[in-house]
Amino acid sequence: MMAYRIGSGIDFHKLVEGRDLWIGGVKIPHHKGALGHSDADVLLHAICDALLGALCLGDIGVHFPDTDASYKNIDSKILLQKTIDLIKSKGYTVVNMDTTLCLQAPKISPFVQEMQQVIAAIIGCDLNDVSIKATTTEKLGFIGREEGLTAYATVLLKK
Repeated sequence: MMAYRIGSGIDFHKLVEGRDLWIGGVKIPHHKGALGHSDADVLLHAICDALLGALCLGDIGVHFPDTDASYKNIDSKILLQKTIDLIKSKGYTVVNMDTTLCLQAPKISPFVQEMQQVIAAIIGCDLNDVSIKATTTEKLGFIGREEGLTAYATVLLKK
């Protein structure tokens, strides 16, 4: 018998001047970056939450609290690697993931393939098992005003 588990994650970050914009482990050229304790990679954080949620292991804040100075400005690829190591220690692997970024700007389509490569390499799955989509909010709300961005992730794990 093969056990499957599904998890979903969501993350939000404020966009501010003077910060780099990291999405999916890739530095995106933009005049604003995401504000956070780590590098504030909204996509990798949503993926971590989805992975942890699939196995009822809490969320990213439980494992990597923003009150811990050792995570200050940390590369979120390290957080994803630590999360996937935990998932693997429980006997699970990633079948696939589907993610959606919500941001007004910049356009991320030129960077999607590189994001998929980065994530697939860390997760240990095929490039075609990492779906990354993006949408705007048609200039509505905090995302439309370019005050912040959001990412959603759904993952399927198998034992």
